Amino acid sequence: MLEGHERCERRRLRAAPAALCLVLGTALAGCGDMGRFQTAAAPPAVAMPKPKPAVAQTPATEKEHERILASYGGTYDDPRLESLVSKTVDRLVAASDRPDQGYKVTILNSGAVNAFALPNGQLYVTRGLLALASDTSELSSVLSHEMAHVLSKHAAMREDQARQAAIVTRVVTDMSNDPDLTALALAKTKLTMASFSRNQEFEADGIGVGISAKAHFDPYGAARFLSAMERNAELKAGKTSLDPRAQDFTSSHPATPERVQNAQNIARQYAAPEGAERDRESYLAAIDNLVYGEDPSEGFVRGRRFLHPKLGFTFQAPDNFTLDNTAQAVIGVRDGGSQAMRFDVVRVPAEQSLGDYLNSGWMEGVEKASTEDLTINGFPAASATAKGDQWQFKVYALRFGSDVYRFIFAARQKSTESERNARETVNSFRRLTLDEIQAARPLRIKVITVQPGDTVESLSHRMAGVDHPAERFRVLNGLDRTAQVKVRDRVKIVAD
Repeated sequence: MLEGHERCERRRLRAAPAALCLVLGTALAGCGDMGRFQTAAAPPAVAMPKPKPAVAQTPATEKEHERILASYGGTYDDPRLESLVSKTVDRLVAASDRPDQGYKVTILNSGAVNAFALPNGQLYVTRGLLALASDTSELSSVLSHEMAHVLSKHAAMREDQARQAAIVTRVVTDMSNDPDLTALALAKTKLTMASFSRNQEFEADGIGVGISAKAHFDPYGAARFLSAMERNAELKAGKTSLDPRAQDFTSSHPATPERVQNAQNIARQYAAPEGAERDRESYLAAIDNLVYGEDPSEGFVRGRRFLHPKLGFTFQAPDNFTLDNTAQAVIGVRDGGSQAMRFDVVRVPAEQSLGDYLNSGWMEGVEKASTEDLTINGFPAASATAKGDQWQFKVYALRFGSDVYRFIFAARQKSTESERNARETVNSFRRLTLDEIQAARPLRIKVITVQPGDTVESLSHRMAGVDHPAERFRVLNGLDRTAQVKVRDRVKIVAD
């Protein structure tokens, strides 16, 4: 897998789910014109192509499929993309050691960069991943990596390993009254599972690069895409490649630099860096006009502002904050990490006051004496403060129609600035106007041709609705920090 699954805590308005089934990429040729009244000779027998192996379904995989659709916005329906993905998988399957294994691919309507597989051969890629990839060879590296997980039965092995680890931990916990020993057992279990997962990722990388190479795709696509993922993650986190990167050895994936180097080493066994098929033109044609980032029906971020056209509200984060619309909440982090905020929706009975809700025990450290009833732009609200070991909190609850929304602000040290940031953000909450709702539309990937005089800087000025446009342009187009565009190059920009 490329990332861990995101979990939904609130129901989000999604497109109706429908799996993308792989279709045969070839068709039988028709007979030529034999003349209007001429009797045609009987055509020679044509061998019918073998039907593709079916993907076995079980109640467990069907349930997991529905959970994935709910978590990732349902399916993203685009015939050009579906055709590209289908043809790519066909080539990979034919080149694999198990052409009898069936696969079914679903493109998920999510701006997250992710891909994963179920044990039965169901593969998933997000449109966010498709937007980040630069050519078909990079897409093939992702698909072949996930196919490798299926072929190696990694999911089943991971379940067995998890069961064994759980048994060992439970035995130690039940038989020992020593909390240190119990903690040690839990830590060892976590490290064992992490090591097991990292080994699987390296194995899948190796198998996947081999499959892509045998299918005549550029085997270096894997290394390029892993690098793009790392740079995209750094940009999302507000980091640069010069920042020290503390490695989390309990992560379910190895550090990306390790995987990049490993993928490059494997690719060298198959081809020289130049000359293998990348299929960039076909890929760019398929992703032209692809929705980028969040689906407006789920709410979206524009700079420091969050808008939700379907629910009809908006608010603006403080200066120097970066917003991220996740499946669970809108998260904001101040540059440097000294302040953060969370915005989400909660269920509060209509008969319960918002002040009582803030003091109902869902959050520890709330100072009841600080509770205050408010009215914010005509909406009933309440606020309170809370103290933790390392953070100071300011919490607001606001009733908007039948829903109650929470703003949770955290600061390492309470200050005039942190208080002002919280107050101004909450006070910016308001209804969207009809014009704003009608104008809300998704950002899209647009593929353009570089003209004389164009530069990275000038093209990045044409990017709409994204932070760090110059860096984002480079990441989307696989350009390092010194590379420049060339006349007649085809490049991606984000436009509204």
